[in-house]
Amino acid sequence: MKIAVIGTGYVGLVTGTCLAETGNEVICVDIDAAKVEKMRNGEVPIYEPHLDVLFERNINAKRLSFTTSLEEGLNHGEIIFLALPTPEDEDGSADLSYVLNVSEEIGKLIKEYKVIVDKSTVPVGTAEKVQQIIAKNAQCDFDVVSNPEFLREGFAVDDFLKPERIVIGSSSERATALMKKLYNPFVRSGNPIIIMDEKSAELTKYAANSFLATKITFMNEIANYCEKVGADVDMVRAGMGTDSRIGKRFLFPGIGYGGSCFPKDVKALQKAGKNEGYDFKILNSVIEINAAQKTVLLPKIESYFENNLKGKTIAVWGLAFKPETDDIREAPSIDLMEALLEKGATLQVFDPEAMPNIEKRFGDKLKYSKSMYDAVENADALLICTEWSIFRTPDFKKLKDSLSRQVIFDGRNLYNTTDIEAEGFSYFSIGRRDVKL
Repeated sequence: MKIAVIGTGYVGLVTGTCLAETGNEVICVDIDAAKVEKMRNGEVPIYEPHLDVLFERNINAKRLSFTTSLEEGLNHGEIIFLALPTPEDEDGSADLSYVLNVSEEIGKLIKEYKVIVDKSTVPVGTAEKVQQIIAKNAQCDFDVVSNPEFLREGFAVDDFLKPERIVIGSSSERATALMKKLYNPFVRSGNPIIIMDEKSAELTKYAANSFLATKITFMNEIANYCEKVGADVDMVRAGMGTDSRIGKRFLFPGIGYGGSCFPKDVKALQKAGKNEGYDFKILNSVIEINAAQKTVLLPKIESYFENNLKGKTIAVWGLAFKPETDDIREAPSIDLMEALLEKGATLQVFDPEAMPNIEKRFGDKLKYSKSMYDAVENADALLICTEWSIFRTPDFKKLKDSLSRQVIFDGRNLYNTTDIEAEGFSYFSIGRRDVKL
């Protein structure tokens, strides 16, 4: 099939590349000429595991190409994916200007039947708006479909190629048939393609992300309470997670969620509720609690250093909002580092992928290290903000020798408290007993 993907951000590039991998002819459209030229030369503009291999293979096979011309993309594709940004607006709602502006141009340019697919995360009613805007100028038939993405950063390629489910919101039999034909190769193992109306499909994405954010936040609340009463959140988590009604996933406590999806989507659903006169009380609490959770370790750090962080050097391991990505949007590390800098600390930081993005934001306010061990050299403490695999089994002797004080503040509970105590470290984590040596 011939596919066009409008927008080559995280979702658009993964979508286009993975669709090309199953034999489709895909053209990706972006207004950034420099970015398009780099992609034509085989340069992947984002970090996502395994994407580079598929990207190169499909460019070489001439199944994946790039252009700055919207008209060229529309002429090529029978199915047109809109993978455009829907950033958070000032009031918390989703900014639809990119989607709606492109829809205006689509109506002027299409010459034959097209299926226009909202792949971006958009509020309920967006498909209807897109339909109306295109219809103002279109001289041919078309359908608008809602097809939300459920891609996890760090696992996006696998999530696309082996989806747990595919949601298609459409009231058109013609469009539904084309979408099923496109996605059938991805569900040969029997996972479902779920057909529903457009509004239900749009809400499904927001509901899923908001529920997961709520699950994380609830576990962080339990962890904070564990510290008050002397319980161990790891034990509580094990007891909860073996209940099939609850499940093991998203029960790991820490310093809050971040990224491009959960914060934005929770706020967008909250604001959409307000617009309809409905108050999402649970989401109000999730947003408030998560904001506070990002700096939950700060009082422990201040207390250890007797409320005087001036002149103290803190090593920071992990800057991205989660491992296996270079994405720092809404990363808890940012909140913690800004608070520590404000209190006079010096920060030596390391992340396997996110350093360039952090440097764009912080500039020379931070000291950027070449390795995880460079970061801890002569530091007064180690702060862990992201659970990259390389941090899970460090050389504790080397770590102990490098630090001027043997203390770790762990925002992701990477280590067993008894083991870390035996290694000779003071250790402060989330929802577990503090180790003070």
